[in-house]
Amino acid sequence: MKKDPKERQELLPGTLDLLILRTLRHEARHGYGIAQHLRICSQEVLQVGEGSLYPALQRMRAKGWITGDWRKSETGRRARFYQLTPSGLEHLERALKSYRDMTAAITRILEAT
Repeated sequence: MKKDPKERQELLPGTLDLLILRTLRHEARHGYGIAQHLRICSQEVLQVGEGSLYPALQRMRAKGWITGDWRKSETGRRARFYQLTPSGLEHLERALKSYRDMTAAITRILEAT
């Protein structure tokens, strides 16, 4: 069944932060690169817009989970590249465990009947 592109997928609270931190786990990326990674890896299901992405990045910078520095992108344009901090990595590990525990519990309930 093909998904209607107008149908918007809502993320659970905190999930966007988790996905962004996981995306930054192995390499620094600029905002557009993060959004593209999420779109491609989700097979076009998750389309994270600027109105959600950049406030999340700013919130995570304020919490010390990521840093951002200005560099030239692949296209030669100046872009802020975000990178995971040690504090962000610790938070990511805790958040992944919490997410996996929650989804396992939900799966148990859905399969119970």
